[in-house]
Amino acid sequence: MNRFIPWFFVLVFLSPLNAQEDDCACCSVIYEAFDFWLGEWEVTGKQGAVLGTNRIIKVEDGCALREDWQSANGTFTGTSLNYYDKSGGSWKQLWVDNSGNQLNLSGNPVKNGMVLSSEPFRRPDGKMYVNRISWTANADGTVRQLWELLQGEEVASVIFDGLYTPKKKIEGN
Repeated sequence: MNRFIPWFFVLVFLSPLNAQEDDCACCSVIYEAFDFWLGEWEVTGKQGAVLGTNRIIKVEDGCALREDWQSANGTFTGTSLNYYDKSGGSWKQLWVDNSGNQLNLSGNPVKNGMVLSSEPFRRPDGKMYVNRISWTANADGTVRQLWELLQGEEVASVIFDGLYTPKKKIEGN
């Protein structure tokens, strides 16, 4: 019995240390795939006009990114939650804004970026469309976000084309 007591204490005190190492649910490389988007950004359009600001931070112990958008005139705001769905093997985005709109996207990392798309949907013209949003990390530290409306494989229209310039870089967890 005397030999059992010291081993019992060793196991009791070392078990939490082991558990802490294994408790990082989102510490694999796939959870870093969108980290290039972390930061506080000024967003400009193709002509250089400021469209708004965006702040992207890691939340939930690094398992998700939260986006907080505000238009330049302050009247339009939106928030998205971006996360890797390990059961489905893809990235997801849920966007909600103060106009009552929501957007559900899924996709995967690509070279120097991320591409997420919606499920096909029918518009009032009776045709089927897909929202496709791509984020590209540029060598100069900026990020381009391009939101296209696709009809089949063709781009029917560009909804948003913004260049993110860092105001403040926020490091990942």
